[in-house]
Amino acid sequence: MGEKSKSRGWCGWLIAIIVLASVVLAVVYTVKSRMKKSGDDEGAGPVPGPPGAIDKKYADALKMALQFFDIQKSGKLVNNKISWRGDSGLKDGSEADLDLSKGLYDAGDHIKFGFPMAFTATVLSWSILEYGDQMDAVNSLDPAKDSLRWTTDYLIKAHPSDNVLYIQVGDPKVDHPCWERPEDMKEKRPLTKIDADTPGTEVAAETAAAMASASLVFKDSDPQYSATLLKHAKQLFDFADTKRGSYSVNIPEVQKFYNSTGYGDELLWAASWLYHATEDKTYLDYVSKHGNEFASFGNPTWFSWDNKLAGTQVLLSRLLFFKKDLSGSKGLGSYRDTAKSVMCGLLPKSPTATASRTNGGLIWVSEWNSMQQSVSSAFLASLFSDYMLTSRIHKISCDGKIFKATELRDFAKSQADYMLGKNPLGTSFVVGYGDKYPQFVHHRGASIPADATTGCLDGFKWFNSTKPNPNIAYGALVGGPFLNETFTDSRENPMQNEPTTYNNALLVGLLSSLVTTSSALQSLK
Repeated sequence: MGEKSKSRGWCGWLIAIIVLASVVLAVVYTVKSRMKKSGDDEGAGPVPGPPGAIDKKYADALKMALQFFDIQKSGKLVNNKISWRGDSGLKDGSEADLDLSKGLYDAGDHIKFGFPMAFTATVLSWSILEYGDQMDAVNSLDPAKDSLRWTTDYLIKAHPSDNVLYIQVGDPKVDHPCWERPEDMKEKRPLTKIDADTPGTEVAAETAAAMASASLVFKDSDPQYSATLLKHAKQLFDFADTKRGSYSVNIPEVQKFYNSTGYGDELLWAASWLYHATEDKTYLDYVSKHGNEFASFGNPTWFSWDNKLAGTQVLLSRLLFFKKDLSGSKGLGSYRDTAKSVMCGLLPKSPTATASRTNGGLIWVSEWNSMQQSVSSAFLASLFSDYMLTSRIHKISCDGKIFKATELRDFAKSQADYMLGKNPLGTSFVVGYGDKYPQFVHHRGASIPADATTGCLDGFKWFNSTKPNPNIAYGALVGGPFLNETFTDSRENPMQNEPTTYNNALLVGLLSSLVTTSSALQSLK
């Protein structure tokens, strides 16, 4: 009887093991089948979920990058965190009975250039909308929104009526010969505007894009402010479209600093953001109707303050990723196809990879402010990768060669890492980050001690000083290296060593995308 019991027990265990093995095999088969159906291939990354583990390197750099906006603020500062900054530009706009005291100084000087400032606001809004949860995970969301609102407060005041927009405060011919702290400025600060008689389509449209995107950022937290932004965005887009004319042609003085190469890209960019903000099909029809005229389909371009085409193509692609049954979306296919071409150009092993990069792998297009294309390309690559992964599309074909969506993210990381010090020079190009970074940044406020009182010209003793800047412009992304990966850390070298707000907005977006992982939003509205 004992032998029989042992035999039966052994048989029972054998049956249980067989059943368990069958279940495991069935689960494995089901998972593999689903992965295959979703277009996944071996080694492709999982679909991102809620914010995951924090990458401290990118989190620290992100917090630092956001500080640069505090450094660049004009006006009566609130909760000022920068010990060497104070109130400045308090009378800006007074000649037109406007309060244009807020806003951001553009770079190492004290001009408020409306065209790149609006682009800064648009990119900062886009970064918050896409990666706000990741910013929040490292306590950076509120600072980002604060800097955005400081900028949009200015843009609202700069648009006093439907067809009038003030696009510049200060005169470079007066400002640039001076080397002084913004707190000590006493020179005249003339205003430049566009209106129905002197239109500037690109600036009006970019400001519309800034207002529309920011309206989405503040929609839940401050509905009234959001509605105000959206009202201005609609008015500015109508102004830009119905009163067409290049601001560079109509106001030749702007050509030396922020010359526009055309306004078609800004019209498409603004209409795209207005569609996301309103879901009004009129704006979707606009980008479909005018695509062949303005979008340069099939020709990848570099995303910058002057050219918004690549950004527009990626932004409209998200509609096809997440709203496949969207009415009126048929005209968007060429936008996504061109966005794919942009991505294929960035992947270093792609058959269509751009040759515009250094031996160290940095995207490099221009001697002046070379990092702009590096950081903008990496930001767009991160976005497109996240769109693909969230919609369970894990592969992209580049001239017949297949790449994983995660390889786009790897490319974005390579650019970020180069900026943070992983490069042949062993230097970080983000001021204050790492052990080695630029010490002689071309920046008036950073180069002059906070307790010094200087006039227009006597401040040049600080410009000519052989000592490092007394104030660290934390988080500032400087211009970057030459193609041969040389870099001269000198105040006399604004080409390589001057930071800009729009570069930093792109850097904030890039670092926010890398600080952790999460799913892309199905809708920005």
